[in-house]
Amino acid sequence: MTTTAVNSLERLQAVLEVFTEDRLEWTPEEMMEALGYSRPTLYRYLKILKAAGLLTSMPNTGFTLGPKIVELDYLLRKSDALMNSGAPFLENLVSQYSCTALLVRWYGEKILCVDSRSSVKNPISSYPRGRPMPLSRGAIGRSIMAFLPKRHLVPLIKKTMADMKAVGLGDTPEEVQESLKRVRKAGFAVAYGEVTPGVVGIAAPVFDAGRSPIASICCTISGSLVDGTTIDAIGQQVRQAGGELSTALASRRHQHTP
Repeated sequence: MTTTAVNSLERLQAVLEVFTEDRLEWTPEEMMEALGYSRPTLYRYLKILKAAGLLTSMPNTGFTLGPKIVELDYLLRKSDALMNSGAPFLENLVSQYSCTALLVRWYGEKILCVDSRSSVKNPISSYPRGRPMPLSRGAIGRSIMAFLPKRHLVPLIKKTMADMKAVGLGDTPEEVQESLKRVRKAGFAVAYGEVTPGVVGIAAPVFDAGRSPIASICCTISGSLVDGTTIDAIGQQVRQAGGELSTALASRRHQHTP
């Protein structure tokens, strides 16, 4: 692919990335101001994205995400190895505890819930499927960061140091690294009300045939239902689930390797 083609693809992608939870609809004028594109360039991209079903608009209204997103999500649910292999582990957790169990994938510098189950009548969750979570707060992000290579971990710590300090992980990058070493040794992370007030998160990493984590499996449960012994028991179970799921993903990958 030529440099020009790569640049065009990145600029096209940037149009999709302006859509966030805070801004679900954009007019062309607002996009031009946000992206700095000329009118002809923007309209060319909008035409391409609308024809592909990735964007849609009604007369005299702004653009929103289109139906192709829903179609892709349907295909993702059917094809994602993490979701397909992880579902039984989620079911097992919610069958034993009054909790919500989640599978959270890590990509770039984001973590995103891709699947969940709940045995709670009115589950409390600040981050349902599809809503990005903060990497620097909560057990899920910690369970992933603790297993990252140092060359990847240190820049992330420095970038999110304010949050790390706020939740008591340490006042310096070195202190945070020591806290994460303890998580790594335990094999799972625990956080008390850092993401959702009153909820304890217990999470362990998931690997895909490599040494770096790709996801986390997590049990979130009301703090009123657990004590230290129960949290440790859930932690051991979550760690085992993460290990078995990692093995299943690695086996699946080897089966598809020529």
